[in-house]
Amino acid sequence: MSGALCLDRLPAALRGRVAYGRAALPAATTDPWGLAACAGRMVELSGGGDAAALTLAVGLVAEAHRHGENAAWVCVGDPFFPPDAAAAGVDLAALPVVQIPGPTVWRSGGRGVAAASEGGAAAARAALHLLRAGCFALVVVDLGGSSLSPPPAARLAHLARRHNTALVCLTAKGEGAPSLSPLVSLRLHTVRGAAKGGRFPCGLTALRDRRRGSGWHHVEPCRGPAGLC
Repeated sequence: MSGALCLDRLPAALRGRVAYGRAALPAATTDPWGLAACAGRMVELSGGGDAAALTLAVGLVAEAHRHGENAAWVCVGDPFFPPDAAAAGVDLAALPVVQIPGPTVWRSGGRGVAAASEGGAAAARAALHLLRAGCFALVVVDLGGSSLSPPPAARLAHLARRHNTALVCLTAKGEGAPSLSPLVSLRLHTVRGAAKGGRFPCGLTALRDRRRGSGWHHVEPCRGPAGLC
């Protein structure tokens, strides 16, 4: 694809279509969190049992669709629950989802390679194809307990910068665990609070932010069932 196409006539909801080209998002933003703040960066959303990473990533997909942008989802193992995502504003018919076999399937193959590495390698290959297309504003890679080796992580980070795509990786780990890669530009630890008035406070803490500096916090009230988190 030689360049971005004008999508001014595309309605806010993609209505089941993945567009050829890219709409223009604001180049700069004062908000520390959101699709524009993640554009061109490798982002890691991590968390333990009370993580809100899935909820916040689904929110980014909904934001992309509101702007007439394309988004894609790659997951190792089970994906998100579609009805919850639709309730959050995601156009399911316009969201390509690539599902990678989970760790149990990799182990049963008897290849003698760590399941986490196998799942991460397959997810990286899928994400590379999506990023090379140049038509996605957002690519979410739900790694779960899988990992990325340095070479594919470097290629992914390079393509995210080249196409100004937000590459958001979801990982299951504690706040003190090592980052997914040294190339992660923004690492956020997520926590979901108790529901109040039908909303869940989803908190973000910046463990690494190469643009703004680490240590900032953000809380986003999210509506919806607990299963989305």
